Amino acid sequence: MADLYIIHGWTYTIEPWKNTLAMLRDNDISVKMLRVPGLTEPSDKVYTIADYVKWAEKEIPDGAIALGHSNGGRILLNMCAKKPEKLKYLVLLDAAGIYEPTTKKKIVEKLAKIGKPLKKVPIIDKAFHKITGSTDYSRAPENMKITLANMLASDKDLDFSKVTTPTFILWGKKDTTTPPRQATMMYEKLPQAELKFYANWTHAPYISDPEGLARALTTLVKRIKK
Repeated sequence: MADLYIIHGWTYTIEPWKNTLAMLRDNDISVKMLRVPGLTEPSDKVYTIADYVKWAEKEIPDGAIALGHSNGGRILLNMCAKKPEKLKYLVLLDAAGIYEPTTKKKIVEKLAKIGKPLKKVPIIDKAFHKITGSTDYSRAPENMKITLANMLASDKDLDFSKVTTPTFILWGKKDTTTPPRQATMMYEKLPQAELKFYANWTHAPYISDPEGLARALTTLVKRIKK
């Protein structure tokens, strides 16, 4: 079993994680980056949060330490709400999951339900880019545009009180995609959580500060393993 399992966010390549992963391994942390179906693992399917939870349950062994970044955090939060005993520790890195209704989200959800071709609506590209921080949305296949709408809508039903898994929340103060207020909201909603902010981290600290992220994760994993 690896020391750390990672579910990445809404991206079609894990290349930007390369430096952080290499530094973790240099620090004797064995890590497994999971390839999310429809994103870094090709798929034509439209996914729901339940589909992704079922996938994560199969990919991550019982008693593991798992980190979810952005949408990956959303997946792990839902998994732990269903099975809080599944993980030894949950690590949330600038995670999605807080439901904050906005006009953009409502537009996305409505269009997803009626099946209108999302790629033909310029505001949707902008909305998804803002919500996900991903520059890959414009080239996303239609099934994944609907999948993302499903992910956003699922936040309305996420019950944080059921996530009794010990949780570490790591967050960038410069995150404009899932802003710091959402970290505080998660911390207040989760029964067993610690929260730490990092001044120079953006929504993607593996890009803005790969060394700092590797250092933080190394310290955390070694602390848990003691």
